[in-house]
Amino acid sequence: MKFNRGRRHRRNSKAEVDSGDMLSKLPGDIQACNGDRLSELPADVLLNILERVGTLDAVRTCILSKRMHRLPTMLSQIVIDLSPRDLFQKSDVVADVTNKILSRRPPQITIRKLKLKFVLSPPCCHSIGKSVGLAMATHKFDAAEFEILTPKDSHICTDDHRVLFADQFNNFVRDYPDAFAGLTRLHLRNMSFGESDIPNILRYCKVLESLSFFMCGAGISSVLHVEHTRLTELVISYCEFKRVELSCLPKLQRVTFGNWTCGCSKKSNWPCDKSPLILGFVPQLSKLSLPQACLSRKTLNLSQLLANVPTVSDLYLEFRSEKVWIRPECPKVLAPVLTQLRSVSLDNLPEECDISWTMFLLEAAPSVEDLCITVWDHKCRKESQKSRSRKMDVHWEPSDPDFKHKNLARLTIYGFQSDDNFIGYVRRVIQAAANIREVSLHDRKVCRLCSEKFPHLGVRPSSYPRTSEEVDLLMKNMTAAATTSPDIHFCS
Repeated sequence: MKFNRGRRHRRNSKAEVDSGDMLSKLPGDIQACNGDRLSELPADVLLNILERVGTLDAVRTCILSKRMHRLPTMLSQIVIDLSPRDLFQKSDVVADVTNKILSRRPPQITIRKLKLKFVLSPPCCHSIGKSVGLAMATHKFDAAEFEILTPKDSHICTDDHRVLFADQFNNFVRDYPDAFAGLTRLHLRNMSFGESDIPNILRYCKVLESLSFFMCGAGISSVLHVEHTRLTELVISYCEFKRVELSCLPKLQRVTFGNWTCGCSKKSNWPCDKSPLILGFVPQLSKLSLPQACLSRKTLNLSQLLANVPTVSDLYLEFRSEKVWIRPECPKVLAPVLTQLRSVSLDNLPEECDISWTMFLLEAAPSVEDLCITVWDHKCRKESQKSRSRKMDVHWEPSDPDFKHKNLARLTIYGFQSDDNFIGYVRRVIQAAANIREVSLHDRKVCRLCSEKFPHLGVRPSSYPRTSEEVDLLMKNMTAAATTSPDIHFCS
């Protein structure tokens, strides 16, 4: 490719515009660039290229030329996101590179994105906390993200380790408050906090927009209260709390609350009729994802869970191929909290379960446009061997035969089989959905780990249609007496 330095290059991305603005700030020797083929490129083009690779790769590239060695300090994006294996080997490199880039950076150049993944160790945290804290005080940041790994991974982390890591992180926050004052995203794992620790951390993170916990908690009898003026996303996975109360989060839009090890067990005195998630003042909540395993011991009413959030438009519920843990409710009771629901995903329903119970959601949510159901006995993700023998049926009242739905446009089923359970369900939905346009039917998913881990349980033979004759017969059966003719796709 031939470059004409006298030609104005058209820039369509914000990165390119920012790089062009930086050109006038670069030293003259960099703008001249008369060395090797790469360094002969105009400085704004070089910066644009370096913006598209990881920061460590950009630093390595610039070592090749003395004329380019200051370019990393001009980058508008600083992204260090190594794999855990590489990170444990190079944690000192991450801290050193971060310090050198931020300490030598011209303060007039905005940092559009700072993303650092690093290991929670005192030397590394001291270096990163100091350099980021100074940069926060002297530079403008559009976005800043910390993802903090612990020295021991989740599968070998003991309770004592998690307490120690939480103490180290609390000290990190207290020692370098300026580094957390400008954070917009924070990811934590493998930490056991005191009940007041997380609220204290949130007070330091004044502009935080996204918060993620993995394998964290404060004990099986603890209650986590979350309040924050700026938080828009909260992810809690495999965490240990008695209950999580989202008290006051005026800008919260997305919540993923899954795999929680709540107190609903024989060893706990927690009443199983109370939800482990309390949604308080969250007026902008639109997407709620509830992947769950432990709730197979109980059932919840969506009308109670969503009582304060009629704004939810995207609902994801996961059942781990076990007992259905939501209770079918009268549409008149449920309708007030599902007025804005547009998309529903019901994942990993057990194969023994009659899926016709899901019609109550359509009856209660007149604005739903997409309904996706996955039926799958995913054995290796089930809670226990005992749970696999638990009865899967759901007791529900049959839907109104005259019920009509005006907005459902797409129905997708994974795990479709040629039996009355699925055929009757698709027929019923097509009859009820006056404007349905598309039905996509997929065969059962296959998991190699399931067959390896549970070879004695075997795999049910699939009755998914294989021939054109079988497909034609099913389509005729499912559209019989229907007033609409949606496109039906068999996606094997």
